[in-house]
Amino acid sequence: MKLRKIYNARIVTPAKVIPNGSILIRGNRIVGIEEGNIEAAGAEEWDAHGNYVMPGFIDIHVHGGGGDDFMDGEEEGFLKIARTHLQYGTTAMLPTTLTSDKAGILKTVQCYQRAVAKNKTGAQFLGMHLEGPYFSMEQRGAQDPEYIRNPDPAEYEEIIQVAAGAVKRWSAAPELPGANAFARFLVKQGILPSLAHTDAIYEEALEGFKNGYTLATHLYSGMSGVTRRNAFRYAGVIETAFLLDEMDVEIIADGKHLPAALLKLIYKIKGPGRIALITDAMRGAAMPEGRSILGNKQSGMKVIIEEGVAKLPDRTAFAGSVATANELVRNMVNLAEVPVHEAVQMITSTPARIVGVEDRKGRLTEGMDADITICDAAFNVQAVMVMGEFLYEKL
Repeated sequence: MKLRKIYNARIVTPAKVIPNGSILIRGNRIVGIEEGNIEAAGAEEWDAHGNYVMPGFIDIHVHGGGGDDFMDGEEEGFLKIARTHLQYGTTAMLPTTLTSDKAGILKTVQCYQRAVAKNKTGAQFLGMHLEGPYFSMEQRGAQDPEYIRNPDPAEYEEIIQVAAGAVKRWSAAPELPGANAFARFLVKQGILPSLAHTDAIYEEALEGFKNGYTLATHLYSGMSGVTRRNAFRYAGVIETAFLLDEMDVEIIADGKHLPAALLKLIYKIKGPGRIALITDAMRGAAMPEGRSILGNKQSGMKVIIEEGVAKLPDRTAFAGSVATANELVRNMVNLAEVPVHEAVQMITSTPARIVGVEDRKGRLTEGMDADITICDAAFNVQAVMVMGEFLYEKL
């Protein structure tokens, strides 16, 4: 097995940044990490030039990039999205759907099953994230209202059967009729239920949490806050996520969906161990600004990309993110004033735990997969390694 050494590295661990360290990799695993220079006779050496050496970024909510969307249902599109986000530091991801009819969801799942074995040059696929169609109409955001509906056991059981283990999480609104039975079914299948596009009040969200909804999808986006009904105030899903210490949250830290003050608030309340940074990127990520399509290129919603975010054509609301993973880390450091090692934790070890791969991904320690992202001080990606192989190096 090939032996590689990365040296002269500012190594980012969950606890601190090692100012000058080295990492030894044999095959696809990390076999050593030390301050200073590891002695390794015969190792192929790679000089990090004092750049940050971090675990590979793990994006557990991403729809597309580079001009493609997973909902297009095209194998080459899946692979192109994986290659696109790899260049921005993502080494593993959950391809994510949008609300659709059953046929559209099945088509995307089946495309994933074909593409996963062919994905050799991009970010690894860890399983699929189904976002919708079981959502609140009031909190649908840019989800197509034509396809929003209540959970249907016949439908979701068929999808999970066809998926044959490919689905790792499913986002839904817990207040809908049948939503808690749906969550219990998912948990039995080893699938993570997640609160999303929901108008629930605290009591409904709490009941959902008890039934398995332990993650809040893109906190603040598409979910209820404090509401008033007949003069009485009710806490919403946002407040529930803050009140329940055990609830994880994911956030779109693109600096647009959440301004600096909210990034700071979420960090202050939840801490890096409960926050996962996500791109929630659509096909316009890593593409020039201008007109684009959210979702399937034939039937999706027309949007316009400007000022670093996708908007509805009338500019009345956001319609998706065009963030890349390295931007998320940069924003948490620069806008939210979070220490580098904690910002990195939010896109490595925390999402790894949430989706159940923390035994092999998310940390630079002996025995872990050699998934490594190397960035300069401004978080511009210099090189990316997946399973011990450099798949991207900036020229």
